[in-house]
Amino acid sequence: MTLSGIGYDVHRLVEGRALILGGVEIPYTHGLEGHSDADVLAHAIADAVLGAIGERDIGFHFPNTDQSIRGISSLEILRKVASLVSEKGGRVLNVDSSLIAEAPKISPHVAAMRANIAKALRLDPKRVGVKATTNERMGFLGRGEGISAMAVASVEVPE
Repeated sequence: MTLSGIGYDVHRLVEGRALILGGVEIPYTHGLEGHSDADVLAHAIADAVLGAIGERDIGFHFPNTDQSIRGISSLEILRKVASLVSEKGGRVLNVDSSLIAEAPKISPHVAAMRANIAKALRLDPKRVGVKATTNERMGFLGRGEGISAMAVASVEVPE
């Protein structure tokens, strides 16, 4: 049977941190604040996959109170989520995602993001969608205070 899940994540932009999106370090003046590498794209995808298999969110599986995972790569989170799917006898079929940010430009990095996400989830990169848009300068995203991501995932599991 094929199941679907959705995910959303948002993090504040701060000085003094690297900006990691889809496992790619993107040159920028600010990075995202968080317990892990704060990769909103990977987090939204992880939540979408977890939702598809009826699991709780990444905050439950990877709590910010766990110091042993401070600074963890979000690609490692995706690998662990893919393992949870495998443990249930399933496999991720595809993911599609959208980043919402006024800056920096995402398109030069999309191919690398897709490759990283695909490898972590054991997918062909053709089954990973990564898109970007702005918030038309409205709200906290429009003022450049943060970056958010949305994702949907399809997962095949035994009945």
